Amino acid sequence: MSDFPNYNDQIKQDLEKIRQQEQQKQFLRQQEMERDRRLVQQEEDYKLLQKKQRELEREKAKLRAEIRRRQELQAEKERVKQEEYHRAERRRQQIQGDREKVRRQESQKKSPSRSYSPSYSSSPKSSIEEQLKELDQLIGLNHLKDEVHQYINFLKVQKLREKQGLQPVPITLHSVFCGSPGTGKTTVARLMGQIYQHLGILKKGHLIETDRSGMVAGYVGQTAQRVDELVNDALDGVLFIDEAYTLKPVDPGNDFGQEAIDMLLKRMEDYRDRLVVIVAGYGDEMTRFINSNPGLKSRFSRYFYFEDYTPQELLEIFDIFCNQHRYTLTEAAKEILLTRFKELYDHRDKSFGNGRLVRNMFEKTIEKQANRLVTIPDVTAYTMQQLLPEDVDQLIINN
Repeated sequence: MSDFPNYNDQIKQDLEKIRQQEQQKQFLRQQEMERDRRLVQQEEDYKLLQKKQRELEREKAKLRAEIRRRQELQAEKERVKQEEYHRAERRRQQIQGDREKVRRQESQKKSPSRSYSPSYSSSPKSSIEEQLKELDQLIGLNHLKDEVHQYINFLKVQKLREKQGLQPVPITLHSVFCGSPGTGKTTVARLMGQIYQHLGILKKGHLIETDRSGMVAGYVGQTAQRVDELVNDALDGVLFIDEAYTLKPVDPGNDFGQEAIDMLLKRMEDYRDRLVVIVAGYGDEMTRFINSNPGLKSRFSRYFYFEDYTPQELLEIFDIFCNQHRYTLTEAAKEILLTRFKELYDHRDKSFGNGRLVRNMFEKTIEKQANRLVTIPDVTAYTMQQLLPEDVDQLIINN
């Protein structure tokens, strides 16, 4: 019997190996699960840390705002005292001036009156230099401004060549404006139309603005009629088509946008000396739109790119709105606004509103200020002009 192998021992050894292998696998699975758990926990801790850091930054901004507000209140008290003094001084000077005026009137009654004829001078017409100055005063857009200046200089030289009897280089005036909403495309188009008028390229240089809804109708034949009417209105000026890429959808189907494009190309050829067309929209979509049609690609070869405004530039635009409507933004409120603009800028997408976003925030700000002022008795003109940190903090806006 001893010559036969002991199968029971062999089976026990194999079972023990299998058990050890299973234990090893289970141990490795536990290690992997523990590693995954730690990774998830680390990610949650990191997000929580980021949230706390943002909250800390907001609290710091509020604290700085409170300190500045107290300083401003103290300065306001001093200013009120000074105003009272100056007001009394102005009243004294006014009384003295009225007495002097009465004395002059009395003396004039005793002497013969003199007659005079008023002269009127017409307001000077704006020049190219003034239009370019207005362009340069726009916030940001430095690269675009350089491109426009170079382009205008090129057009000036071509007009000089023509006056000297030299053959001018063929000029493509139709342009593509690429950029997000609210970056000043319409404003620049209006200025370029006026510049073309001063250069003698266009007789009027006015701007007609439209988009897909103004060009495309729901029935055959109506779209061509709409485009024809728009072109007639824009003759000797600029036709500005915003979001022009919507005329050529990615999946057109039974769309009348192509009819609008065909009619536009025909009228551009018919009135090539009397019409400038500027199409505008997002950069990628406009490139697709222009490349979708050989006629468009041959007529639109000049591109101008409008960059998004930086947080500091957005704050400057907000300050312009304040100046236009006689509001004053305190330094503490500026800090909170700049922090908010940085958050919006860092998380911006293709629909980032730029100038339109700032206008939206300004309107929300003065609404919040109004809700604050109605609870204050004896509101002064100075108080109504001041925008405080609580007016700009935690604004709920539609970007």
